[in-house]
Amino acid sequence: MPATAQPTRFRTILLWLLAVLLMAGTVYYQRRTGPTHPLRGTVITGGQAIAYKLIRSEETVRDARVALPDPGVPAVLVWRRFPTQDDWTRQPMVLERKDGRAERAGYLPRQAPAGKLEYAVELGDPGAAWRIPSGDPIVLRYKGPVSTPLLISHLSMMFIAVLVGLRAGLGALFGATAPRRLLWITLGCLTLGGLILGPFVQKAAFGHYWTGFPWGYDLTDNKTLLMWGVWGLAALVAGPRPGRRETWSRAAVLLATLAMAVVYLIPHSLRGSQLDYGKVQAGGDAKDAVVTGR
Repeated sequence: MPATAQPTRFRTILLWLLAVLLMAGTVYYQRRTGPTHPLRGTVITGGQAIAYKLIRSEETVRDARVALPDPGVPAVLVWRRFPTQDDWTRQPMVLERKDGRAERAGYLPRQAPAGKLEYAVELGDPGAAWRIPSGDPIVLRYKGPVSTPLLISHLSMMFIAVLVGLRAGLGALFGATAPRRLLWITLGCLTLGGLILGPFVQKAAFGHYWTGFPWGYDLTDNKTLLMWGVWGLAALVAGPRPGRRETWSRAAVLLATLAMAVVYLIPHSLRGSQLDYGKVQAGGDAKDAVVTGR
């Protein structure tokens, strides 16, 4: 395609549509993966299939409600602090009605920000109970409440960054010049959403503004920093206007887009903030006992 040729309207619409579809797939993947999203599954007991969705995240302002459709047999919630060698607490789950449905529910005690509990549900008589999940217990993490306007602003900027970044990559792949306007919009959204609003979300949720490099090993913070860095590098390579080495500019945008795609293939909240109960028991303040990278 000649450098002076302009993209057709049809191609522009097609590339935006493709970018939207790719972003939707990315958002869906992020919502269904990661250690803080509900654990879904099905267990068969008493001749019936019970579909469950057990939570793995809760706010510090309330106890965590663990519930599943009434299986018609006794249910026990088994839990302890994570990661510790505490004795397991066994709590019978009570029959409740929610939205017109009968459920068995139990409540995990609220913890300080980044505090974690591991739990499982046992169905049936002691000694012959079905265990959910059948393998390792579920780990639930507590976080401080984040204001809705702050959270929406942060997520909106990050989603826009993904959408425009994917569109920039497609433009660099199929166009003759690097899509500089899209490049700078992506970098701006990453700066505002990831490096400015993100730390305020982190502070509200876990008590610290930044727990990534160079002060910690929080994977989410480090992923954000990596994305911002590669898009910043792409902006430096591309410059403000097309030049004689436009191939390098297009390649830089493509590499930045690929880096963003790889980052979003990593489930959210892996190796995040975690409360060290040993430090708390030794007399330390819970705010100072939050560690990362675990």
